[in-house]
Amino acid sequence: MTFQNLDILFEDNHLIIINKQCGVLVQGDKTGDISLLEIVKKYLKNKYDKKGNVFLGLVNRIDRPTSGIVIFAKTSKALSRMNEKLKNRDIRKLYWLFISNKFKSNEGKLEGWFKKNKKINKSFYSSKEINNSKHGLLNYRKIETLKKYSKIEVDLITGRHHQIRCNFSEIGFPILGDLKYGSPRSNKDGGIYLHSREIYFTHPVSKKEINIKAKPPKFGLWTASPFDL
Repeated sequence: MTFQNLDILFEDNHLIIINKQCGVLVQGDKTGDISLLEIVKKYLKNKYDKKGNVFLGLVNRIDRPTSGIVIFAKTSKALSRMNEKLKNRDIRKLYWLFISNKFKSNEGKLEGWFKKNKKINKSFYSSKEINNSKHGLLNYRKIETLKKYSKIEVDLITGRHHQIRCNFSEIGFPILGDLKYGSPRSNKDGGIYLHSREIYFTHPVSKKEINIKAKPPKFGLWTASPFDL
């Protein structure tokens, strides 16, 4: 992924929203691999012919093997206001995922307590609060059933570390391709069938209502499933 082929979903003077490919880091880590943050900075420098630093603040994160919406702020004012929206749960985030079609429930909610283990970069579920755990809640509905798999839409109420992945694994239905959380097979591209599909929020400066949708990757089960459900 380079700044020349960024999938830009929205851009104005305050925000830029990207449809991230699976496998791309959002922010740099110890691997040293180039991150989406660095790529977007290069794009902005090229666009505005800037040789020095440009301001770019990360509003939300999604996991490396996940695809979909990542929001960046181009001003400190926008970053501060968007962070406040996240804190107050004023940004609605919808995800799509694939699991086995043996999952019978058509809709419901999943909640519990999540504790992150930083050493192995994995979260663990508990039905009760334990030390250093954080409460998580999501709503889900089944939106399509294929021959072997079900497509689920998740309305993520809280944004805990690996919350969706951990939650579905805990109930016995790991996301397809997610070896870390119990899927029996990996995907060829190294990603998982989890996509940050849609967001709703009020623009931090203009106050306009923003609704952004990101198309899933163009391969695998995503191509066997309509995008515009």
